[in-house]
Amino acid sequence: MSSSTPRRTVLAAALAAAGAAAASTAPPASAAPPATAPTAPTAPADAAALGGRDGAGGLVDNRFWTSYTDWRCGTAEGVRPVARRRPALVLDAPVGRTDYTDPHSGRTATWEYGRWTSPRHTPAVPATEVIASWNADTPAGTWIAVELSARYTDGTDTPWYVMGRWASGDGDILRTSVDGQRDGRSSVWTDTLAIDDASAGPRLESYRLRLTLHRAPGSGLTPTVWRVGAMASDIPDRFTVPASEPGIARELAVPRYSQNTHVGQYPEYDNGGEAWCSPTSSQMIVEYWGRRPTAGQLAWVDPAYADPQVCHAARFTYDHQYEGCGNWPFNAAYAATYDHLDAVVTRLRSLTDLETLIAADIPVITSQSFLKEELTGAGYGTAGHLMTVIGFTADGDVVANDPASPTNEAVRRVYRRREWENIWLRTKRYNATGKVVSGTGGVCYVYWPTHATPAQRRALAAVGIR
Repeated sequence: MSSSTPRRTVLAAALAAAGAAAASTAPPASAAPPATAPTAPTAPADAAALGGRDGAGGLVDNRFWTSYTDWRCGTAEGVRPVARRRPALVLDAPVGRTDYTDPHSGRTATWEYGRWTSPRHTPAVPATEVIASWNADTPAGTWIAVELSARYTDGTDTPWYVMGRWASGDGDILRTSVDGQRDGRSSVWTDTLAIDDASAGPRLESYRLRLTLHRAPGSGLTPTVWRVGAMASDIPDRFTVPASEPGIARELAVPRYSQNTHVGQYPEYDNGGEAWCSPTSSQMIVEYWGRRPTAGQLAWVDPAYADPQVCHAARFTYDHQYEGCGNWPFNAAYAATYDHLDAVVTRLRSLTDLETLIAADIPVITSQSFLKEELTGAGYGTAGHLMTVIGFTADGDVVANDPASPTNEAVRRVYRRREWENIWLRTKRYNATGKVVSGTGGVCYVYWPTHATPAQRRALAAVGIR
């Protein structure tokens, strides 16, 4: 059901050793789940402002650099901050040139570049995973690289890991993640830096991000970066989570698009629409906020295809290394190419957090995996799937635009609250063969207007996003 399936399966296998101890004491798939999850350690007093740590959610720490002061606090080499209503980082006087051979096109080109390195950020509690995301404009002839280096709790550092080589178009470089990045204690799995064995090894105490802005030599062009940052988390291993109490009853009018409308279309992008849950969900929310591609931008799409904007989203979220459209930060970056939209990848700790955003008219794209029998009414099972939460019923059940539906009209679904929150928030589950594999632990995409209302800003801050 999702283009993220192969990558998440690999990640689950790679982290199996970390879950072995949990699996030995977890209930079998047919057993009733425990009433509560293990209680995590108490956090510092300021943890709630960052996303917090509690028995249900664990640590979720967001840090994004967006303001003029943020950009001035970093180390600039050939780049400068610009003070606008939406402050940004741009190329000023490039500090060097580099040759880049695109591993997917084979094309070698020379680029001028400048760099910005963030101050070191220390999460409230050391983390087991870090996921970066960014919002930028890259006109033709420009692109950016985003790297991350973390410090372990024993004082040593990871290498500079590439978290993405990205451009909004595909004429200069082919946007890509980078495989094979590891140092024996941590690894990058497409878009996620993860500790290899969280049960035994050191955690990630702090991190820095590095942006490299590239342009064609002598062109005078520049990428413009409005936001860069990361979500660091330490979510306890859990097969089930405590049940939450229903809050609001509200439903948002989000456009409905089915990925299955596009089955077989443009197979060069992850075999076509049957794998496009992520870009289809992204397009729904882009249009909820009143943005969409222009007719000129859609001119490449076969006019016989319905909803060409979904094809557009698939093409421009596609990761040429992962060979799929489910790269989490690439989807957020795609959404932020539309005027005055901000977008991040994060985790939420509970359905209560999600209700906080829905109450402020902010829909959320969530990532989950489940067996067919674990989600009543879905009609399928999946090792990784994105859907858009648009509201809650009076009984607290989840109203979702599920792109894995046969038609646009069938996209709106109502899923049982208890089932849905467990498949979304757990970090461990049993697959169809009874093997212990990973769950996403509350991962989601959040997109919102740059000039949000005061109520929306309060809701975002309440879940740790600024």
